[in-house]
Amino acid sequence: MTDLDSIFTAAFWDQRYSSAGQVWSGDPNRMLVEEVATLVPGTALEVGCGEGADAIWLAEHGWQVTGVDFSAQALARAAERTPASLAGRLTWQQADIRDWQPGDDTRYDLVTASYMHFREALRRSVFAALATRVAPGGHLLIIGHHPSDLDTAVPRPPEPDLFYTADEVAEALPAGDWTVLTSAARPRAGTTPDGAPVTVHDAVLTARRIR
Repeated sequence: MTDLDSIFTAAFWDQRYSSAGQVWSGDPNRMLVEEVATLVPGTALEVGCGEGADAIWLAEHGWQVTGVDFSAQALARAAERTPASLAGRLTWQQADIRDWQPGDDTRYDLVTASYMHFREALRRSVFAALATRVAPGGHLLIIGHHPSDLDTAVPRPPEPDLFYTADEVAEALPAGDWTVLTSAARPRAGTTPDGAPVTVHDAVLTARRIR
């Protein structure tokens, strides 16, 4: 197994979460906050929820959230961080999205995934499966590292196949079933390993399901 392949395993992420303190900032993704802030809360599915910051933010803002991750250690941390007042709004579920079946007719008002970087063929399959879980009138939100990040000094795997634009995600949605609301490369501040400031970009796709 190559190092790149290893990052797609639950064992890799269990080890990472168990061998370090808090891995992520604990703050919700700014791109998610901007895209979701104007939506009417309903049911939400967050895939690859990690330590739970985005799912907890959604629950705080009225959503009934299912957070899914294949790392048991990540989900344990997410559960520990869940305020008692939100326990009824959050469900944590361990599953691998590559073969997860959440229920025969389960649909959500919002389905979101951030920084899910499989190789293209698998990524298209996973995103297509996520799209089927959006209820009519609901929204799909995909956020990822933009391919232009490979031209910066920010550490990214040197594998162009792992990266995508919002337009590429939008083009894979079934024609006539979706209205694309946002398809953009959004800048944000980052730092290089030596601490130098750098601007990176996120691919942000928000689409509303028509039928």
